[in-house]
Amino acid sequence: MSNQGPIRVAVVGVGAFGKNHARVYHELQKQRAGVELVAVVDSDPTRAKAVAREFRCAALTSPDELRGRVDAASVAAPTIHHMDIASRLMTAGIDVLVEKPLASTVEEADELIRLAKVHQRIAQAGHLERFNPAVRATLPLITRPMFFEVHRLSIFTPRSLDVDVVLDLMIHDIDVVLTFVRSPVKDVRAVGLAVVTPKVDIANVRLEFESGCVANLTASRVSTERVRKLRFFQPHEYISVDYGRQEVMQFAVTGKAKLSLENLIAKAVVPIPGVSLNRPKVHSEEPLHAELKSFVDAVRHRTTPLVPLEDGRSALSVAMRILGAIEEHSRQAQLNSL
Repeated sequence: MSNQGPIRVAVVGVGAFGKNHARVYHELQKQRAGVELVAVVDSDPTRAKAVAREFRCAALTSPDELRGRVDAASVAAPTIHHMDIASRLMTAGIDVLVEKPLASTVEEADELIRLAKVHQRIAQAGHLERFNPAVRATLPLITRPMFFEVHRLSIFTPRSLDVDVVLDLMIHDIDVVLTFVRSPVKDVRAVGLAVVTPKVDIANVRLEFESGCVANLTASRVSTERVRKLRFFQPHEYISVDYGRQEVMQFAVTGKAKLSLENLIAKAVVPIPGVSLNRPKVHSEEPLHAELKSFVDAVRHRTTPLVPLEDGRSALSVAMRILGAIEEHSRQAQLNSL
């Protein structure tokens, strides 16, 4: 592959989110960012043709047709097909970005990692929030996070119903928390309920790490509002991250803070003595745009992706432990008989 010519790309699976991959690749092509969208692939030929027409590329119905035609591809098909599609592409010499969750099982994730090494492929896990500018701006602020409160609430839509809310939504935050904490998970407590689908639609999780950090995560796809926020505490600091607004606020104790009742009551309008507020500069960008640019750069320069498959495997492993804890709670509470 020449470092000078455009990276030829394709998208396999152009449903709701796969179509966004095609859109961004097409935008990068128009921006002359060294990308050429060659084809979209979907088992539904009508859908493939419609997306191909919109983004001016070829419409195919099998990933096997990409052999020799592209350098890299996004795999955005349903999760149950990730292993099959990504393995066929890598065997054909094609680099891959595999959407989250990486695979249906941890064993499949391990096999994808093995195949990427055997075939010397650039392989990236599609954890989008890692490319959120607010998350990127938070990384330099991290010292020793000890407590997290994370909420990801979404209004119900008939998409991604092949997986439960833990693998659909919460896995984003699992990946971010694992990235921030950098410590093995020691204990998992969880409760989840099916509300409008046969799978878990709302879940609350408590993760305890070997470092002593504790993270409480809530995810729902049956909310009446859309919320994507992460807050955490570390020695002498409180940091709030708003994924949607791409905003970060850092409250730090800079001296002997006077936290009297009067100060706490007035804190909304009067700064608390000894406590500083910092708003790190966030360079606004669509996370998917940043993610695909990063993937293409890794393909071009043959470098390790920012989110390697191993990170996708780690998030999947914790998600599976959470699902196991939810199942155990449901059994103990006799929810499965309701």
